[in-house]
Amino acid sequence: MTEPGPAPRRKRMPRAEREQQILAAAEEVFAERGFQATSMDEVSARVGVSKPMLYEYFVSKEGLLLACVARIRADLHTATLEAIAGAGPDGPRAVLEAGLEAYFDFADRHGRAWAVLLNESVIVAGPAEEAIEAIRGQQTLLIQSALSRWLPSASPERVAVFAHALIGAGERVARWRLREGAGIKPRESAALLADAFWPGFAVAAGLAPDIPAGPGPGPGVPAGLAPDAPAGQDSAKRA
Repeated sequence: MTEPGPAPRRKRMPRAEREQQILAAAEEVFAERGFQATSMDEVSARVGVSKPMLYEYFVSKEGLLLACVARIRADLHTATLEAIAGAGPDGPRAVLEAGLEAYFDFADRHGRAWAVLLNESVIVAGPAEEAIEAIRGQQTLLIQSALSRWLPSASPERVAVFAHALIGAGERVARWRLREGAGIKPRESAALLADAFWPGFAVAAGLAPDIPAGPGPGPGVPAGLAPDAPAGQDSAKRA
């Protein structure tokens, strides 16, 4: 009777693939438990690797969080660039909506993990907090770059205010969608938020915003709110 030979050795997973597997599992656990309550034991059990392997790859729980943030940042950057480039031929309004839709779609894909990262009260101060702020900085620079092309005569300060306001509003809407507004799709959310900002961008660029014409100096611009209007202009007209 022939004795069975040795069991075939299991093929070792490449390190890069294993890292992505661990990060996907860690993101799930951070989303469910929050950063402070997550343990490396939970992550290792979820992904099916030993805890020593987690420490070998990421050194600490904060190191694991930083790797998750870096993965999320790269995903968001790629998605936004592709969306903006694809919408470019359709004009500024299409680019604005495409960038916002990419952000809301990204927030949906990363779900509660993104909400945990945005909730700074659960993130310890230091490298992790700085990495999360770097995501905001990355997206702000993308928006500033697009706005600078649309508003060539606008001051850098004006462009910066527009960009920071749009990023902040996008974050708030993303959080709201995760809590209460899940029925609103990314495209609809993008169109609604663009409606709030487009009139200001359009006026600054000398374009006609696609909103009903209102009274005053321009389409949809209430009297007295025309940008850079000289003081007393309206009263002089009335006189």
